[in-house]
Amino acid sequence: MKRIICLFLLFFGFANLSAQRHEIGLKAGMSNLVGDIGRTNYILQKPFNRSISEHGIPFYGGLIYRRNFNPYQSVRVDLGFSHVQFDDRYAQENYRKQRGISGTNSGVDADVVFEYNFLPVNNEQKSMLSPYVFGGIGALVYSVMPTFENDFNRDSNGKAIKPTTAQDFKQTLSYGKKIIVAIPFGAGLKYKFNYNWALSGEFKFKPTFSDGIDKSMIDDKDIRHHYNKDLKQPNSTKSLLQQEPYITQAKLWAEETLKNRTYGNTNSKDWVNSMTLALTYSFGRPPCYCD
Repeated sequence: MKRIICLFLLFFGFANLSAQRHEIGLKAGMSNLVGDIGRTNYILQKPFNRSISEHGIPFYGGLIYRRNFNPYQSVRVDLGFSHVQFDDRYAQENYRKQRGISGTNSGVDADVVFEYNFLPVNNEQKSMLSPYVFGGIGALVYSVMPTFENDFNRDSNGKAIKPTTAQDFKQTLSYGKKIIVAIPFGAGLKYKFNYNWALSGEFKFKPTFSDGIDKSMIDDKDIRHHYNKDLKQPNSTKSLLQQEPYITQAKLWAEETLKNRTYGNTNSKDWVNSMTLALTYSFGRPPCYCD
């Protein structure tokens, strides 16, 4: 048994000696959202036939770092930004086309994944091509927290007008950022060339623990209310809108707004996927304890 352990450690040591230790580089590609609004294909979501000013470009860009433990195994960190778009008019399902809802969302993400190459592509050879698979854990920051801005009606000079009824003020909806946990996994192809450079192409699938990235479902605990304080309650620092009957009316309007914005399967979660290319540079080698 001791001999087996020693042989294993010796093999692992030589594997480390022949692997370039670090890789750093850039990633870029396309991102897409699979949710309750818009298309449902998991990869290759092309941009919509609409103006860029309306939907933007479904873009992913970021940084990549690999720590190669041996020619086959690595731990990778991805830091990126993605912009996703969703539009029912380009869905395959008829009920979505008839519904006609659309929107966009943007966010940043960070993933830590374990990567396994089927060939020793991390070795010090001049060139090699290898497929790989990966999986891990990640986090995203997207606009999924609804914030209701409760404000007074104003005159032509912008001065707040004191409400006379519970409906005599206005309410607007915006979204704040929230951290979302995800489970990234996928597969790719890595081509090493000129000793230190590598080009990787991959599909990454990222199921999340949120159903609100397409803003089709709002969690009650995420709702925020802001009350303009131009007019305050007597002898208080709180807004006049934070007393009855205004505060109740504001919350009723919020509930009705969110109820009308709930679409699709509330038990399903959103996926944020990407198809990317990465260019990396390898450097650093473990010390060689040779005579």
